[in-house]
Amino acid sequence: MNIIFYHPFFAAEDWLAGMAQRLPQTNIRAWQPGDNAQADYALVWRPPYEMLANRRDLKGVFALGAGVDAILEQERQHPGTLPTGVPLMRLEDSGMAQQMQEYALACVLRYFRRCDEYQLQQQQQRWLPLAPHQQSDFTIGILGAGVLGKSVAQKLVEFGFNVRCWSRSAKQIHGVQSFAGKAQQAAFLHDTRLLINLLPNTPETAGILNSQLFAQLAPKAYLLNLARGAHLVEDDLLQALGQGQIAAATLDVFVNEPLPQAHPFWRHPRVTITPHISAITLPEQAMDQIAANILALEAGKAPTGLVDIQLGY
Repeated sequence: MNIIFYHPFFAAEDWLAGMAQRLPQTNIRAWQPGDNAQADYALVWRPPYEMLANRRDLKGVFALGAGVDAILEQERQHPGTLPTGVPLMRLEDSGMAQQMQEYALACVLRYFRRCDEYQLQQQQQRWLPLAPHQQSDFTIGILGAGVLGKSVAQKLVEFGFNVRCWSRSAKQIHGVQSFAGKAQQAAFLHDTRLLINLLPNTPETAGILNSQLFAQLAPKAYLLNLARGAHLVEDDLLQALGQGQIAAATLDVFVNEPLPQAHPFWRHPRVTITPHISAITLPEQAMDQIAANILALEAGKAPTGLVDIQLGY
């Protein structure tokens, strides 16, 4: 069995050694331009067009992340980037769910306990106790109810919050009110005090965080964008912050990364920025999952994380 690997910034040596340890009968190599030798599987992130195009021997392509929007966008721009009929798998959890729980919970509690406002008061040397938020009117809405969205929702329910989710189809998550489809989006947004975005990035969800959506939230709502920068219309958020419709926002993802130094988000007192670290790929867990999926495919069994190319996730 032959495996090719490509990632623009992961250390190839670590992955080659780790996968060889898990699949000792496998030949795994770092792909280089001009390498057209036989390969059964490909492990990739933003692969060059010539890496996979015209390969007819592949049994599977593994995206080295939970999202596959980057590789699907490459396919839309350069048809053939993904060989026709070859299954595409994404990472499911691989340590990311717990990280996302931790990040989201830290942000939620910061806003719920008004620590962001006390931080501003400290800078102004003001001693002013603020009326605490009440869980009864601090509804948290989660856009997206996949592996990460479900995980975050369950953790917030454990802390006693009123949690609702919105997704393409209805979900059954204990303690979470489920809304689905365009018809129920307005009801989902109504009275939502803190909105967490964990949607997949698809042509249908691009720009979903916009003025029209912000206007349907509870006044002075909070926003956490933890999915993709393409979901957010940045000028609309700045306008909503200026109008007070959005009280504050925490952003982990951006249209352009790294965020340009001149961007107004850097200096906005009600915007908190982190450099796309809410949930990162953990190599050991990721390699365990990929190795298990390769063994399943070799045994004729269904893999986990199989991507529906049409849906985009």
